[in-house]
Amino acid sequence: MLASLHFSRRGESFMTNENKKIISWSLYDWANSAYTTTVMAAFFPIFFEKYWSNPDDVIQSTYHLGIAASAASLFIAAIAPFLGAVADRGSTKKKFLFFFAFIGVLTTCALYFVGQGDWQLALLFYVISSVGFMGSNTFYDSLLPSIAKRNKIDFVSSLGFSLGYIGGGLLFLLNVLMYLNPSWFGISDPSTAIRLSFLTVGIWWIVFSVPLLLFVPEPLNESSVPFIQAIGEGWKQLKETFYHIKEMKEICYFLLAYWFYIDGVDTIVRMAAKLGSSLGFETGDLITAILMVQFIAFPAALLYNIFAQKIGVKNAIYIAIGGYAFITFFAYLMTSRIHFYTLASLIGLFQGGIQALSRSLFARLVPKNKDAEFFGFYNMLGKFAAVIGPVLVGWMTLITDNVRYGFLSILILFILGAYFLSKVDFEKGERIAKEFS
Repeated sequence: MLASLHFSRRGESFMTNENKKIISWSLYDWANSAYTTTVMAAFFPIFFEKYWSNPDDVIQSTYHLGIAASAASLFIAAIAPFLGAVADRGSTKKKFLFFFAFIGVLTTCALYFVGQGDWQLALLFYVISSVGFMGSNTFYDSLLPSIAKRNKIDFVSSLGFSLGYIGGGLLFLLNVLMYLNPSWFGISDPSTAIRLSFLTVGIWWIVFSVPLLLFVPEPLNESSVPFIQAIGEGWKQLKETFYHIKEMKEICYFLLAYWFYIDGVDTIVRMAAKLGSSLGFETGDLITAILMVQFIAFPAALLYNIFAQKIGVKNAIYIAIGGYAFITFFAYLMTSRIHFYTLASLIGLFQGGIQALSRSLFARLVPKNKDAEFFGFYNMLGKFAAVIGPVLVGWMTLITDNVRYGFLSILILFILGAYFLSKVDFEKGERIAKEFS
């Protein structure tokens, strides 16, 4: 897995300074992916329906969860580019990262204290913790160009996602054992076990964030200014970028493509467990499927990077989009437990690849010293899309009274994503990025 990392000339030292930075950066994926797995994909949707909300009103709980997910995404989408511009001007990417991470950790832990039936408070903490998670990722992603050389950027991005899947999967496995066998851990009942799982996510998140804090340096902008001044200059820089971005057509097309196809991916991540639950699958089936995604995606993310180097990164993303379109249609037809497990396996094959390659491909299009600002745009479009996707699923489910049609509506997002991706000339985009720097 780490074969692409640099060794010393004598082969005596694996942990060179470069490797230490790469691994420390990648471990943040390991840290916060526990939130994606245990909270976002699994226990919160399930627990929200069966404990905090009304278990007899599946339609309403699906709608409320979709609205909450969209609210968090909308907030981050609105502020990410501005904060990114401020971080670039003030060289404060890491400070912003840990500010949002702290908010995410605190409110994730707070879910432990939410009582049965208190669905409004549960959604409030979920929204704030999602803001912390997504906000920290904006600045985490923006560190990638300073961590990896151009010839390693696809590998390093894939390594991060791969470690994220295995790290999130390992903690989720522990959380599942706590839920299925609470007496093994001295826990009174399964509900308490799920609530304690939210605490373990917060602890896991903060502990494994420490290497990034200690060993990943803040990329310095030669024209860096104090924080207060950076706020004003960040706003000015953002306005200038909006003015010049019309000259960067390739970035615009890629962001439009990413906007649509990653929305489909994120919506499936957020809503798949809810779909399975709504179709009557047992909690054990949902948990097994999520574990399958994590442990299949761990090697698949790295192997997909190798596959991309052979056929081209753009072509690899095309194939992943096609794979997700098939997944969406397959989910619509799903009737049995075997179908559900097959769906999980397919998601695991494509999920890490499309996420990692999108991140590294965009990093090549970003002008120097504008990493956080442009990754602010990158995450803004991704989160604006996530505003559309869950609401689309919830709305279609509400008006058709059928969760299958809600899920099928995601298909249009992959079609539009593939269309706009076809318009991107990445070699031209890289040239323009150098000129714009």
